[in-house]
Amino acid sequence: MYETGSSFRARLGTTWAPVGQPPELRRISMSREVSSVVALVAPSKHAKARLYARHFEGSVHSAQLVAALRYFRRKVGHPLVAVWDRLGAHCSNEVKRFVESHSRDFALESLPAYSPELNPEEGCNSQVKRSILNATPESIAELRRQVRSAFVRLGRHHAALRGFFGHAGISLRGLT
Repeated sequence: MYETGSSFRARLGTTWAPVGQPPELRRISMSREVSSVVALVAPSKHAKARLYARHFEGSVHSAQLVAALRYFRRKVGHPLVAVWDRLGAHCSNEVKRFVESHSRDFALESLPAYSPELNPEEGCNSQVKRSILNATPESIAELRRQVRSAFVRLGRHHAALRGFFGHAGISLRGLT
C-alpha cells in the first residue's frame, strides 16, 4: 500500500502542437489537491494481480489511512501486509493502534529510507501520472475523476501490475 498525490501543477508531456506554438496549461493551484492511497495486491495461485485505490482531497492523514485499510481488507478478502515508506501518517499512533487492534487482518512492514525502487506500487504511480500528462482539469472533482479513471484503467492491465513486482525485485514464483 502506498500513497501518492496529484495536483494542478502543469505536467507537460509531448504534444502534437505546431512547432513554436506550445499549448498553454493553466495552473489553478500549486498544492496537492487529490491524494490516492493505493493497494497493489500480488497475484496468487487463483487470482490475478489487483489494484485498489481510495482517493481523498488534500494530503492524507491517519483517519483516511485507516479508512483505506478497512476498504482494502474488505475488497481483498484476506489478511494484508502493508509495505509503507516512513511517511508520518503511516507511522502515526492512530494507524498503529488500528493495526494492533486488527492484528489478524494486517501486518505492517517499512521500506528502508529513500528506496522507492523497492516499492512495486511506484510503477503504478508512474503510469497514472504519465496518463494524465497535459491534463487541465477545471476543478478538484474533475482532477479526482481523472486520477480515479487512470487507476481503474491501469487495474485492467494485470500483466503490467505483475511486472511492477518484478521491477521491484520481488519474485512471484510459487504464488502463481
